[in-house]
Amino acid sequence: MNVLDWNTLDADAQARALTRPVQAVAAQTREAVAALVEQVRGVGDIALREITARFDGVTLEKFEVSEAEFAAAELAVPAELRIAMQQAAERIDAYHRAGMARPYSVETAPGVVCEKIIRPIGRVGLYVPAGSAPLPSTALMLGMPARLAGCREVVLCTPPRKDGSADPAVLVAARLTGVHKVFKIGGAQAIAAMAWGTETVPSCDKLFGPGNGYVTEAKQQVAQAGAAAIDMPAGPSEVLVVADAGAVPAFVAADLLSQAEHGPDSQVILLSDDAALIAAVQAEVEAQVVRLARENIARKALDASLLLKVDSIEQAFAISNRYAPEHLILALRQPRDWLDLVEAAGSVFMGDYTPEALGDYCSGTNHVLPTAGAARAYSGVSVASFQNQISVQAASREGIANIGPCALTLARAEGLGAHANAVAVRLGVAP
Repeated sequence: MNVLDWNTLDADAQARALTRPVQAVAAQTREAVAALVEQVRGVGDIALREITARFDGVTLEKFEVSEAEFAAAELAVPAELRIAMQQAAERIDAYHRAGMARPYSVETAPGVVCEKIIRPIGRVGLYVPAGSAPLPSTALMLGMPARLAGCREVVLCTPPRKDGSADPAVLVAARLTGVHKVFKIGGAQAIAAMAWGTETVPSCDKLFGPGNGYVTEAKQQVAQAGAAAIDMPAGPSEVLVVADAGAVPAFVAADLLSQAEHGPDSQVILLSDDAALIAAVQAEVEAQVVRLARENIARKALDASLLLKVDSIEQAFAISNRYAPEHLILALRQPRDWLDLVEAAGSVFMGDYTPEALGDYCSGTNHVLPTAGAARAYSGVSVASFQNQISVQAASREGIANIGPCALTLARAEGLGAHANAVAVRLGVAP
């Protein structure tokens, strides 16, 4: 990891320090993704078959997971894992159910009633990565709020394995949440298929899920083309830890590595005002990384990761808000006392005994979160992400008499005569 003192850097060096690795290669991936998206849009299943053979090393006659494959998956998943997924699903359900938006109605003036009604998005597409490791937890994180929202049809895409099957745990998780159809398609091509539709894959109204830089770019391209809405930019994983002198170096190092092992384009950052802690964490990272099965992946991520010395914890929060991390860990003695300083983060983990891994799996919060600084404007996936909130209004004769003059004044001020006339004709006055 790179050790830097924030206050010795000039403005340009500070900006470079907070640049995500994926941002540097975005221009290189844009054309490749555009070609894949256009190929799937133009040729459909034939393109999916060719791209899957090229990138996943397997030729599939059928992409949709069959009932026989679901049955085999049920037998392949150990009971311990099934129980853990069920427990996680129950906590995810409890957290998201508590935060569900409610319809309401209010009389804003005598005879004028305004309401909000809530409707599920008709067909949604979920993407569950499995590039370097399958993520059944992502199927839970997306499928549970989709079920609570009441979406008519839920489609899930996940990359095939070398033998042409989907990961059994992902399939069991999908069934736990009530997903309707699962397709063995990965990468940017899966996003294109769910956006535009093919002979096999239905087109979806909105797409959800994390992925690498190619998946994120594909989501942005189909959204810009108007093919499908997307949840948020959710690309390579990242974590930022704010730690004081009392933090446990082994805990902090473990948290940094838990995100570094996601992929070589992940980024992890520690901000601390204590040089001794930074040195201890650096030593712990080296001691722990050699014990990881995914050591090579983690080391590549660490090459673009930072241990930053700051002057104060207040300065650490200022930097964190500028970076807007996906995951923010407060390894502080009284973390709740500092919570008000958090302005931009996907999800916050407070204290020494709240590792980010709990949020990834089973605390109940959602792990599909904005990355690459998008936390400044986006929130993590929730039930509301799968719903449309529609405003409704009704005015009686009394109601338009009460507020019509206000509308007339505003319409006239904007020079919109037809607007004014639509009110005036009902009031029986000149527009």
